[in-house]
Amino acid sequence: MPHPLTARTRLLPVPLVPEISIHRIDGVGLFDLTGGELRHDQPPPFWAFAWAGGQALARYVLDNPAIVAGLRVLDVAAGSGVAAVAAARAGAAAVDAVDVDPAAAAAVLRNAAANGVTVSARAGDVLGGSAGGAQVLLAGDVFYSRSTAERMSAFLRAAHRDGARVLVGDPGGGFLPERLFAKVAEYLVPVPPALEETDQLSTAVWEMRATIRPG
Repeated sequence: MPHPLTARTRLLPVPLVPEISIHRIDGVGLFDLTGGELRHDQPPPFWAFAWAGGQALARYVLDNPAIVAGLRVLDVAAGSGVAAVAAARAGAAAVDAVDVDPAAAAAVLRNAAANGVTVSARAGDVLGGSAGGAQVLLAGDVFYSRSTAERMSAFLRAAHRDGARVLVGDPGGGFLPERLFAKVAEYLVPVPPALEETDQLSTAVWEMRATIRPG
């Protein structure tokens, strides 16, 4: 059964990546859709928005297609799947997307179809497992809380040790472990004021370092 909010979405271009359109809700914020509270038994509808980190990742991948061309890509905590769609458009051999929210997995499939690309999507928590042999990992807007940041960092480091290239899109939420990463790009990303209380966010793309700095 489709998520109740699906009917409220519209297929709209992604502001920083107008080559891609996704089904999203514009003009309201996340808390407007959740009644002002987040519930543990129901994931917030992150998939209904174009978040700054995902936009930055998508822009970077489309501008640097050699990063993913001919490779297996995994979009972690995919949300709407904008980074996954960008990877598919940039020539990845296969793109998988995973999110804990089944509604997000469904949104990824809708958005991939709307852009004429193929992406596999599933719901689940992979942070305690492996990246499944992916050669490139994309993770946008994932360092939004301390507890999530710790689990995400461990997962990404394990994938990196297994040989994966790891790219993160982050708008400076405060929990990114910068010592693990090197900044490779930065964008001013247009965002809805109702969502972020500003109309643009300085958002960086970071790549996990081959050698981790101490500290």
